[in-house]
Order: sequence, then structure tokens, then C-alpha cells
Amino acid sequence: MRDLHNNINVKRVISPVSVADNTAQVGQIIDRQGFDSLEYIIATGSLADADATFAVLLEESDAANMDGAAAVADADLLGTEAQAGFIFSDDDKVFKLGYKGHKRYTRLTITPSGNSGAAVLSAVAVLGHPANAPTANPPA
Repeated sequence: MRDLHNNINVKRVISPVSVADNTAQVGQIIDRQGFDSLEYIIATGSLADADATFAVLLEESDAANMDGAAAVADADLLGTEAQAGFIFSDDDKVFKLGYKGHKRYTRLTITPSGNSGAAVLSAVAVLGHPANAPTANPPA
């Protein structure tokens, strides 16, 4: 069946924001309960600084508050954090990072370095392979 609409749930991770310094953008904690797959989508807008870099980190935990959180092992990623990271010349692009680990909770953080200009970015999580379909619309 070619129906993605009824088989995903989308969650806000980082609302669209303009970052003008090196403050880490810490995303919402994503709960995978009821879903067997998770993909993070990162979108950039205008990245004004001429030498800024943006590192991506994905953490996992069994605790809802991310107590004891640890960086996700490379073996539990689809793609790499480096591939999901971006630089000043990556205006208006989209990046993705998948999670195939077994922890219930994850959190994405984007950390700028060398950034003194306005950098517009956002992120969402796409949860797939639901235990119960169709999924709610609008997403719950």
C-alpha cells in the first residue's frame, strides 16, 4: 500500500528559530512508544555567518526526563550525525538522521560553532511503523 499518511506521526523537535550565537538548540524529547521507526528531519533557512558549523547530537534514554542520557552509538543510527550536521553554505537544505536503537526516548541537539550571524533552522521527528494505524490527523 502506498499510504504514508496514515502510518506516520510527526512531532515538533525544534521550532523554527533564528540563532545568532553558539547556543545549543536542544530539541523536545521524543517518545517512541507505539512506533518501530524514527527519523529526524532538520531544515535550514538562511545561514548568514560565513564560517559557522552546526554539529548534531542524538541522545537516548529509558527515562522520560532523559535521566542518564547517552549519545546514540553509531550502530544505532541510520546515516551519521556528521551527515546531519551542516555548515554556513548549506542554506535552504534538508538533512535526515534515523534511529534504530531500542531506547524509548531520544533527544536531538544542534550546536552552532563560530556563529555570529542569523541562522534559521528547525527540526521534526517522523515516527513510523505504528502499532495501531491509522494514526491521528492532526498528529497527536
